[in-house]
Amino acid sequence: MVEAQSWTTRRGSNPRLDPAADQLLDIPATPPGDVRNGPNAPGSLVSLTVVIIASWYLSNIGVLLLNKYLLSIYGYRYPIFLTMLHMISCSVYSYIAIVWFEIVPLQHISSRRQFFKILALSAIFCFSVVCGNTSLRYLPVSFNQAIGATTPFFTAIFAFLITCKKESGQVYLALVPVVFGIVLASNSEPSFHLFGFFICLGSTAGRALKSVVQGLLLTSEGEKLHSMNLLLYMAPMAAMILLPFTLYIEGNVLGITLEKARGNWNMVFLLFGNATVAYLVNLSNFLVTKHTSALTLQVLGNAKAAVAATVSVLIFRNQVTWMGMMGFAVTMFGVGLYSEAKKRLQEMISQPNAATY
Repeated sequence: MVEAQSWTTRRGSNPRLDPAADQLLDIPATPPGDVRNGPNAPGSLVSLTVVIIASWYLSNIGVLLLNKYLLSIYGYRYPIFLTMLHMISCSVYSYIAIVWFEIVPLQHISSRRQFFKILALSAIFCFSVVCGNTSLRYLPVSFNQAIGATTPFFTAIFAFLITCKKESGQVYLALVPVVFGIVLASNSEPSFHLFGFFICLGSTAGRALKSVVQGLLLTSEGEKLHSMNLLLYMAPMAAMILLPFTLYIEGNVLGITLEKARGNWNMVFLLFGNATVAYLVNLSNFLVTKHTSALTLQVLGNAKAAVAATVSVLIFRNQVTWMGMMGFAVTMFGVGLYSEAKKRLQEMISQPNAATY
């Protein structure tokens, strides 16, 4: 015979009616409306991230297209002076962003040694940017981006030559399609220009050299600078380095620019807009890293070359071949393999550290 349950027993069997269970159940309170709909709400954060990533794409691709239009289509054949305008713009906007709006804390140069290290980086930076802008006079943006995708190859070479750093076999193996793809694209590029090709390779190598040298020079805690502070100091140094070169090589470029501006005010808006977008590239790099991660920025950078190449073909209608597209695809595939191999290597290095207490 089954013993009948008392009212207390039945009540105790239901945790929702048990006073002791009320103490164990942790039901979070519903947040007020101002929190759910405020700027820190999940939906708002996602929307902000999407806007920042879209801005990153627009600024990175926009400065490429504007440089191509100015230097090749519009006929403004002064890449050194244009780069100097970019550096002046970055100097002014960086000062406003850091000193006035305080987007990052202002850091100061602490020693003469640190000053000369930043000056050396500025010189490499100048070489890379000037070569990149000059190459756009001779090469379509699509081919320019295909060559630029070989940056990992040059980074591995300079890391080995300067720091004697050896990568894993997987990393070196991933570089094979990077180089093979650009060979395919070069052999089938209808607008191939030998000088433009080598000057674009110089820009790519300079970009890789800067990343290696920056990691070598600014390593101590006292000398490390935030990327926005580094730009604040590098940009005016780069402008001063470029000034004598533009005066010697490009002649009376300032007078010619002013004369063109008097006859056509569009020139002023093009140069001002181009210089502003050049700074927005650096600002959007910082914002993407802040709101996502450095890995996200790397993935976006890998995809940017393909997006920029596609957009440039649609706008400038430059001729492309199937072999060229295949070579570009092989290069981008190699870049993806390289990024994945580097990621796995970093995880293998960090795992032993994560296991220690």
